[in-house]
Amino acid sequence: MAMAMKGFHSLQTSVVKMNKPFISLCPEITREHALKLMDWLEDEHVTCYLSDSRHTSRFIEQAIDRTQLPILTHLFNRGGRFFMAYDRHDAPVGFVRLIKSGVNCEIVLVIGDSDKWGRNLGASTIREGMKLAFLEMRAEKLIAKIHPDNVRSLKAFLRSGFILESETPALKLFSMTVRRYLQLLREGAGDDSSRIYITEIDKTMLESLIVLEHGPAVIELEHELERAIVVKPQQVASNVVTMNSRALLQLDEDEIEVTLVYPEHADTSLGKYSVCSDIGAAILGYQEGDAIEWRVSDRTCRIEIRKVLYQPEAAGHFHL
Repeated sequence: MAMAMKGFHSLQTSVVKMNKPFISLCPEITREHALKLMDWLEDEHVTCYLSDSRHTSRFIEQAIDRTQLPILTHLFNRGGRFFMAYDRHDAPVGFVRLIKSGVNCEIVLVIGDSDKWGRNLGASTIREGMKLAFLEMRAEKLIAKIHPDNVRSLKAFLRSGFILESETPALKLFSMTVRRYLQLLREGAGDDSSRIYITEIDKTMLESLIVLEHGPAVIELEHELERAIVVKPQQVASNVVTMNSRALLQLDEDEIEVTLVYPEHADTSLGKYSVCSDIGAAILGYQEGDAIEWRVSDRTCRIEIRKVLYQPEAAGHFHL
């Protein structure tokens, strides 16, 4: 059955265990992407449960014909937000469209690469959609409208914590409130990633910071803060990356030494990475031996925490 999902608009990158499904959502849409979308939407197995597939195909075809520009993002974002879904190999496997209507958001989701069906990519994509809907678009409720025979979609949304709100013979309507989303995050439910640890002081400082900062990495940082296990500074394990810690990382094939700092102290030439940068948001709260996948500079990277070389709390430097 097609992994085609429709619902009230919903997300960017998630942290996952290395053997778990991984999806990142990217907002840039190129002509090459548009042509691939056309191929997916010409496959009746993909579109059989997507009620507006003909309209979507016609819209994409018109967008391609309307301009010769290599980037079509502005056309795809009319009336909502559009994202290409990439797997851990940076290959496009589907798309997500998020449509905000008042305080609600609808998610329309398709895994177009049928060779990838059955690998739980749909559930991973839903989680990324929730992240964007609730933490970036600030929706109060996320809605998904699904055909009753679309078994894959029904299972994926249920696994992600959605609740059946209403149904007719032709449609099931599922919803997720922001309150429930945050509760599930804090409980670690439905999350493929390892739990992370943040000190009370760091969390207070970072919560004040994200109010002022913007960008995809800040959305990721807020997500990490919401799901983190909060501990007292004196109780955090000495091998956890806290603020102002220095760590040895394996970034794909490269080994780098990184100090995790607040934005005003960032200087990558000295190895000082802002917690609001891709790498900074990625490593916060993890510990030695953890390996994660994260979107860094428009590509998916494997990041391993090889060693925590210095941690303020372990050194008794609680003023940092």
